[in-house]
Amino acid sequence: MDGATSPVTTPAAGETLTFGQTIEPKSFIGLSLKNGLLNIVTLTLYRFWGKTEVRRRVWSHVTLNGEPFEYTGRGKELFMGFLLATLFVGVPYLALILAIQFVSPLFTLLLIPVYIVMIMLIGMAIFMTYRYQASRTIWRGVRFHLSGKATNYGLVYLGYGLVNAVSLGWFSPAMTMRLSERIWSQMAYGDQPLSWKRAEQNNLYGPFAIAWVVGFAGYIALLALMIPMAVKAGRTGVEPGAAFVLKIYGYALVYTLMVVLASVPYHAAVLREIGASIRIGEARLRLDVKGGELLGLTISNILIVLLSLGFLQPVAMARTVKFLISRLSAEGTVALAEAHQAPRGPKTGEGLADAFDVSPF
Repeated sequence: MDGATSPVTTPAAGETLTFGQTIEPKSFIGLSLKNGLLNIVTLTLYRFWGKTEVRRRVWSHVTLNGEPFEYTGRGKELFMGFLLATLFVGVPYLALILAIQFVSPLFTLLLIPVYIVMIMLIGMAIFMTYRYQASRTIWRGVRFHLSGKATNYGLVYLGYGLVNAVSLGWFSPAMTMRLSERIWSQMAYGDQPLSWKRAEQNNLYGPFAIAWVVGFAGYIALLALMIPMAVKAGRTGVEPGAAFVLKIYGYALVYTLMVVLASVPYHAAVLREIGASIRIGEARLRLDVKGGELLGLTISNILIVLLSLGFLQPVAMARTVKFLISRLSAEGTVALAEAHQAPRGPKTGEGLADAFDVSPF
């Protein structure tokens, strides 16, 4: 129509995301040695404060649009979480073991449901770890937030775990992506939610099949090595000697290296797929991880931790974060300035995660 004006759309205010890092892994050597020595003196109790200091330093060297992240967790929170997990999980489990040994072997019947509950608790521990660390991560004065319930995640984790066991591990790629979706689709920066849209850019089952076949073939080879030795020992009545033990350890080392080599392409594909599936506003993330690079990082980190008897584990963590952030980018924009503050989150830290050793950091 004459005189009519076309509607004008104004693009939503937003900014692009540029990730950066200034991490120098060598600078963590002194902190690593300090934490290690204090752990020895305090019979490992200092680990909660040591872990907090490592995270605080790593977070402060990671930036988004030139502004650093801040970690506000406290060692006391991790320690209190550990005490609660010990009280409500460790003590009942120990009581059951003592009941089996000193009261009646019939208590053994309770082990199966206990182990099932343990699997659910591991899932809960993973969720609670992400929730705690999100609530203690701040950028521009606004904290991150993970909604949802740990029990729900734990039940789903248990269900997926049972399906994975029945499928002899073949459900693992689907399980990994579905559990990742449950975490990242409930994550938010303040009140600005992240979302999950499966990218489907990476073939997960191809590299997974290679890793599975290598692992399965190695297991069969181990049985082929052990069964003849066990049969011979049964016939002669002579227990296997030191040579047999050395063979087993030698084989275990070779087997582990083969599985690591075979699994790296799969894990690299998983990281790329998770990164590409995360959205915040109109921004889409990209994590450019290649198998060869990840293999080099994995082997070097293993050597650093083993040769230092675990003292330099913070160095390995710093190297891992540096590796990932330097390969993280984004396309699109998000209105970060419009974010309002999120709830503070849980009062205690990752007690269950510490008990089951499942903390991602």
